Amino acid sequence: MLHSVSKALAAVGDPPQLLPAREQMAFTLGFHIILVPFGVALTALMLIAHYRGLRHGDDDALRLARRWSKVAAVLFAMGAITGTVLSFELGILWPGLMGDYGAAFGMPFAVEGLFFFLEAIFVSIYLYGWNRLPPWAHFWTGVPVVLASLGGAAAVIAANSWMNQPGGITLRDGHVTAVRPLAVFFNGAFWFETVHMLLAAYIVAGFTVAGVYAAGMLKGRQDRHHRLGFLIGFLVAAAAVPVQVVVGDTVAREVFQEEPAKFAAIELLPRTGDHVPENLGGFLIDGKVRYGLPIPDMASILAGFTPSTEIKGLEEIPPDVRPTDRSVTLVHLAFDVMVGTTFLMLGLVLWFAWLWWRGRTVPTNRWFLRGAALSGVVAVVCLESGWVVTEVGRQPWTVVGLLLTRQAVTTQGNLWPLFGATLALYAAVGTGGVLVLRAMARRWRTAGDATVYVPYGPEQPYATSGTSGTSGTTGDER
Repeated sequence: MLHSVSKALAAVGDPPQLLPAREQMAFTLGFHIILVPFGVALTALMLIAHYRGLRHGDDDALRLARRWSKVAAVLFAMGAITGTVLSFELGILWPGLMGDYGAAFGMPFAVEGLFFFLEAIFVSIYLYGWNRLPPWAHFWTGVPVVLASLGGAAAVIAANSWMNQPGGITLRDGHVTAVRPLAVFFNGAFWFETVHMLLAAYIVAGFTVAGVYAAGMLKGRQDRHHRLGFLIGFLVAAAAVPVQVVVGDTVAREVFQEEPAKFAAIELLPRTGDHVPENLGGFLIDGKVRYGLPIPDMASILAGFTPSTEIKGLEEIPPDVRPTDRSVTLVHLAFDVMVGTTFLMLGLVLWFAWLWWRGRTVPTNRWFLRGAALSGVVAVVCLESGWVVTEVGRQPWTVVGLLLTRQAVTTQGNLWPLFGATLALYAAVGTGGVLVLRAMARRWRTAGDATVYVPYGPEQPYATSGTSGTSGTTGDER
């Protein structure tokens, strides 16, 4: 009864809890999403370095793998904290979502929980396996970490994509009476959202790692350790960027077909029509496009490969569920930033290919290294912009066509103090993580980059090239 009354009140107008709830969810999700690529992809970079170290007797690669494993552990802990807060927020801030659709929406999170525990177990085994396990046995303990991180990310994306294209449920009187788990998980938006996000994760992690070593090279650290660290990260991101361009184009076309309201916001299109221009920049003010730079017919061509392709405008959406001009403008500008930063990264990749072709070695061009040092930041901006398009582009719906955001939010209490406490918690977690990582980096630099012996067991130590029969590690690796 109380729930029905709350829904009726929400239908009259936005409850006062809506703004702080949306602000808190936007902040915590925006913070957490930065950590996701490192949980998904940094462990893969770690294994690439580890494999090279074992396969070729490369001490520098093994040192990179060991150090990256420690960085991954710190970021994994930060992600666990911020992800746990997000899970509590779903119940506290959005009881309408969990109460009405928790039977479907919660299923992917149950799967994600299983992957999370599997990942945590093998992260621990891998970290403590240095100097304790035989070399190749130790390497294989890292493989489940990578696979579990991919599975966990896919499960979370399944929940998010279900909110964009809900399916797999039977409704009666507005309540879920039956759930088809596979149809919920593998909903209409699952595959393209998952591939898009996983590629983004490898791009962010790869360019961030490459950026760290590029910055070191700019400071004169041109040793093999830095060059190899740069190459591994950069090449992984470089391989993903061109694929992401193709996948992103496919995703936009899927949104055009299945989510016309979001596509209209992306294109800043108030009225239905064909020969629709692609607006670069611009704002929607009083239902009219202002200050944009139109490219004639381009939106129609990109959507349907022909200028005569008709695109539905915002006028097709009923006024009571039509997104605001401000929301539409935000989605459009975020999409422009996402596409623009993607092509900046593609340009950097092509620049690298040209320099490599000329010199057949890691580029030392200082302008290129400056661009590479900033590439991680650019990749994070691209990632955040993409999530703004995904999340804000769905508004005013929490579950498209089924549940409005103003109906999903709690109507109890003052949420601003909770938002303040959350800000304080995330500031402490973020500051603590940065301080720990900086302290680790200073310790590694102080120890120097001399060859590090990497034995795997007290009885049969594994020795890389030049370390035959040697046991022990340097102090910075313990």
